[in-house]
Amino acid sequence: MASALAARAEEHVLDRPETVVVESGKLKLHALLWHPKGRAPFPAVLFNHGSGNTREKQAAQAAAIGPVFAKHGYVLLFLYRRGSGLSADQGASAIDLMDRELANHGQDARNKLQLELLQTDQLTDALAGLEFLRSLPEVDKRHIAVAGHSFGASLTLLIAERDSSLRAAIAFSGSTASWDRSPQLRARLIAAVDRTTVPIFFIEAANDYSIAPAKVLSAEMERLGKPHRLDIYPPVGQTADDGHGFVFLKVDMWERDVFDFLQEPMRR
Repeated sequence: MASALAARAEEHVLDRPETVVVESGKLKLHALLWHPKGRAPFPAVLFNHGSGNTREKQAAQAAAIGPVFAKHGYVLLFLYRRGSGLSADQGASAIDLMDRELANHGQDARNKLQLELLQTDQLTDALAGLEFLRSLPEVDKRHIAVAGHSFGASLTLLIAERDSSLRAAIAFSGSTASWDRSPQLRARLIAAVDRTTVPIFFIEAANDYSIAPAKVLSAEMERLGKPHRLDIYPPVGQTADDGHGFVFLKVDMWERDVFDFLQEPMRR
């Protein structure tokens, strides 16, 4: 499915993705960079991947996402954070660290480490990706957004809290597997949307692990009168895993809504 989506979008993209190096402290992370056709400068999006995918699955996810954003006129950076995918040789991945903590010390310890990673190493890598985007001559530095899936969507909310210059944030299936198990994460993400000034689009499929995160966080932004949008799409596939991965499996389901959402803040 991901390959077919990438093929359909390819005619709108200047080139196949460029593999680039993003420095995060002493680490040299790798990323895929898609360039749209047309005249620069372009708006840009940093995409934050989830934590628990194989290298092959991450490659398919990048291939599903990158060409779609480029087709709509956006530079897209799909950054492989430390220990993941093309950056597998740059430290330990978040999922390996969390799995080890769970096995050795239990769920509460894993929850604590997850939150620590979101606020330290993983955030550091994502912010390095943003700085890389801002350094590119073809990118309009005034029009940058951030998006993410799963663990990467939680990371996206923390970035939006921290960087008020971002024009928009898109959270696909954020924290759906952890929401019920981690009170610490729930509280931290609610605090993040309380503090952010960035418009946020919360997106889930109805058969994701939980639809509570998007509902609770969007309701909190509604309570505070902050710009946001919530869409819960029909079930995708047969399982919660399918629902969790709908962003990559059913691009045509969310494509128009996402780019309509981005139109006003990213083009003004």
